[in-house]
This record gives sequence, structure tokens and C-alpha cells, in this order.
Amino acid sequence: MEPIDAIDFEKAGGLITAVTLDDATGDVLMVAYMNSESFRKTLELGEVVYWSRSRNELWVKGESSGHTQEVAEILIDCDDDTVLLKVRQTGGAACHEGYKSCFFRSVREAGARIEITETRLETPEAIYGRK
Repeated sequence: MEPIDAIDFEKAGGLITAVTLDDATGDVLMVAYMNSESFRKTLELGEVVYWSRSRNELWVKGESSGHTQEVAEILIDCDDDTVLLKVRQTGGAACHEGYKSCFFRSVREAGARIEITETRLETPEAIYGRK
């Protein structure tokens, strides 16, 4: 069976959830979405290609930032509708806000406040230029 045939893209309207981990540290870097085309391109290129819901187009990770994700391993969950991508992140920030991980905020004091728990590596302007 081909890897693409093992995934049920129709269950959630053509998209699957993609959880992305740093292969070296196990840190969760981000969660995004893939459709069958982005998954196929990821397999072909060996670099992660997501589906951007906001832009309604393929999104090659690092295309504009230079912070690419090379695939180390892809795991498929038991329901065939989520993938776990273990990647080698190039460039420090996986997050478009300039943090290593998109999960840089933590809920503290029984939900009373949110605290930034990571150091920003770069500003969005430094990554993408002025908008």
C-alpha cells in the first residue's frame, strides 16, 4: 500500500491534521493541515508542504522565511486522519511569530493569565521583511 492510500483525506473535508515535532528534541513545533496534494509533494520533496487554509493554497514550509523542515519520519495515526511529522528544522523559528515553536504561550494561575514561555528568536519583520 502506498502511504497516500493509507490516509483518509475525506473524513474532514479533504484535510488532515499534521503535528510537527523536532526530530532531535521531540519538541512540538507546530500543528498545521495537509491535503492529498501537499502530502504527495512532501513525500516527493522530502521537505514538508502544508495546505494553507487562510490562503487556500499549498504552503512549502520555509519558502519565504528560509526556515525549512526536512522530513525525518512520518507516522500515521490509528484513525488514518492525522500525521505526525518528525522533522529537521532549518533556521531557528518554526513559528511565523519568530519563536522556535508555535506553542510559546502557557496558561498560568488556573487560567487567570497567559505567559510567554519561550524566547523570540527573530521578529516577523526580520523573517519576512516589512509588510
